[in-house]
Amino acid sequence: MGVYETYVKRPQDVVLASAALVVLSPVLVTIAGLIKWKLGGPVLFKQKRPGKDGVIFEMVKFRTMTDERDEHGELLPDEVRLTPFGQTLRSLSLDELPSLLNIVKGDIAIVGPRPLLVEYLPRYNDEQRRRHDVRPGLTGLAQVNGRNRLSWPDRFALDVKYVDNVTFLNDWKIILQTVGKVVKKDGISSDTAATMEAFTGSEGRT
Repeated sequence: MGVYETYVKRPQDVVLASAALVVLSPVLVTIAGLIKWKLGGPVLFKQKRPGKDGVIFEMVKFRTMTDERDEHGELLPDEVRLTPFGQTLRSLSLDELPSLLNIVKGDIAIVGPRPLLVEYLPRYNDEQRRRHDVRPGLTGLAQVNGRNRLSWPDRFALDVKYVDNVTFLNDWKIILQTVGKVVKKDGISSDTAATMEAFTGSEGRT
């Protein structure tokens, strides 16, 4: 690892995330109140995700879906449970704000490969698994180059490209590009799903 990744990146993340939590605290409280009113409790959505080296942590986000289930007790598809209010939170990336706590704790970084589902871990090939060589991020190279509209191979290729090029300039370029993507509400959904199709694995993975 270079000087930036070893000595600067983590302290920088803590300072920026902590400052954001303080400055945005009125926004966080307001959103929490609206979720409680429109969707009921709980306000937060918590899910296990793999972090650096595949170590599992609990990621925190604002809840954007209802808990509607079918007659068998199974959750309905995302596109059914995602409310217009929840879609608005996602389109502005406001649902991600509680994840600033994960940054402060050290579970994730501001920039890095997005943490995916635990169930995907055994489905990666050796190259794709390299995305776990660094802390996952709130945003990343894939998010500013198509986000959920990318195919899985393209997404993983960008994740690994980032792993090989962790620098101060690259991180800040991604941060600034992320702001632009959020303003434009670009790439929130794939062409065929409310968020992103499930990753089922790669051919010839080892």
